[in-house]
Amino acid sequence: MESTGRPRIVIVGAGFGGLWAAKALRKADVEVEIIDRHNFHTFFPLLYQVAAAELAPGDISHPVRKIIRRQRNARFTHAEVTGLDSATSTLMTTAGVKNFDYLILAAGSTTIYYGVAGAEAHSFPLRTLEEAVRLRNHLLARFEAAEQLPADARGHELTFLIVGGGPTGVEFAGAIQELINGPLPRDHPRLSVKDARVVLVEAGERLLSVYPEKLSAYARQRLERMGVEVLLGASVEAVDEAGVDLAGGARIDSQTVVWTAGVGGPPDLSAWGLPIGRNGRVEVAPDLSVNGSDHVYVVGDSSQPGEVASPMVAQNATQQGTLAAENILRVVAGQVPHAYSYRDLGNMAVIGRNAAVVHLFGKIAFKGYLAWVMWLALHLAKLIGFRNRVAALLSWAGDYLFRDRVARLITSQPDE
Repeated sequence: MESTGRPRIVIVGAGFGGLWAAKALRKADVEVEIIDRHNFHTFFPLLYQVAAAELAPGDISHPVRKIIRRQRNARFTHAEVTGLDSATSTLMTTAGVKNFDYLILAAGSTTIYYGVAGAEAHSFPLRTLEEAVRLRNHLLARFEAAEQLPADARGHELTFLIVGGGPTGVEFAGAIQELINGPLPRDHPRLSVKDARVVLVEAGERLLSVYPEKLSAYARQRLERMGVEVLLGASVEAVDEAGVDLAGGARIDSQTVVWTAGVGGPPDLSAWGLPIGRNGRVEVAPDLSVNGSDHVYVVGDSSQPGEVASPMVAQNATQQGTLAAENILRVVAGQVPHAYSYRDLGNMAVIGRNAAVVHLFGKIAFKGYLAWVMWLALHLAKLIGFRNRVAALLSWAGDYLFRDRVARLITSQPDE
C-alpha cells in the first residue's frame, strides 16, 4: 500500500474481530490493510454443519475482497504473518514486510488438548473450514467402509465420539445423529441405524455449563431421546488410532474422535514477543492494547483483557474489533481510549429438529420450538452475503421437509 500520509492501520485476520474493526474504520481518514492466509471469511457458528454435511463449504464462507469492495480506504493482502517487531512497527509476512502505524491482531484461535496423550494426533479438531471438510469426508467414508464389513464388525467404523459438551459438541452430536436417522439409511439400505453410535463425552457434570441448569438438562434429555449417548463426569485420559481411554479404565473403540473440548490462542503469538496468559491468549490492557502501547491491539479469541476471561464467541470478537478501531481513532485525535466491557447479548445452541436453547442478556431462558425458530432466524440474518443466506435457507428447508442433505460428498480420500 502506497503511503498517503494518513495513519496506516494493519489488521491481521479476516474473522469477526478483524472485519468488524475494518467496518468501524470505513469512514475514517486512514489506510486499512487486512491480511489473512485465507481469502475468505468463515461464519464459524455454522462450521459444524459443514462437517455434518448439512451445508456446503461455500454456504458459510465469503470472499474478503467482495466484503470490503465498497470500502474505499481498505485493501486486502493474501498472505501469512510470520513475525512481528512492535518496536519498529513492522510485520513480517509471506508477501513482504509491512509497516504500520497501528496494528490490530485478530488472529483467532486454535484447538488445545490439555496434554491428553494422543489427542492431537488421533482426533479431529473443528476450528477451520478445511478441518470441517476433512471431518465430513471422514464421516461419510466410514459408512462406505462399513458397507464392506459383516454386521458384527461395523461398530468400530460407525461409532462417532465427540469430546466436549459445550455448544459445538452438543450441536455436532445432534447433527450427526440426525444424519444417521435421516438420509444415510436411504443411502445405505444394507446398514442398520442400530449399527451406528454417537457418544458425547463431557468431563463436567452437565452439558452447556455456561447456560442455566434447566437448559443443560433439556439439552441432555433431547440428545438422549434422539439416540445420542451422553457420558458426564467422564474425562478422556488418552486417544489412539482405535479409540479413547476414559478415567476409571473405561474404553470406547472408535475410528472417529472429534475434539471440541477446548480452544486457545494461536501458538505463533508467543513467538512474537507478546505477553501470553492462560490458554495462549494475549494479555491486554483494558483498552485492548498490548502492554499499554497505543499502537498494537489484540482482539477476539486471541485477547485476554483482565482477570476474567471473555468468552471466545463471535459477539465478543465483533465488540472488541469495533472498540479497538474506535480507540485507535481516539488516539489519533488525541483523546483517551475507552476500556472494554463485554456486553452479553445472549447465547443459543440448536440441538436438532425443532429444538434449541436460548439464554438472553443473562436473564431470559427458554427452549424448544420457539428457541429453534429464533436460532434459525438469527443465524440466517448474520450470514454474510445474499447468496449464502439463500443457499443455507434452501439446504435447511430440504433437510427439514425431506430429511435430505445435499452436501453428502466425499471430495478427497480420508488419508489425504
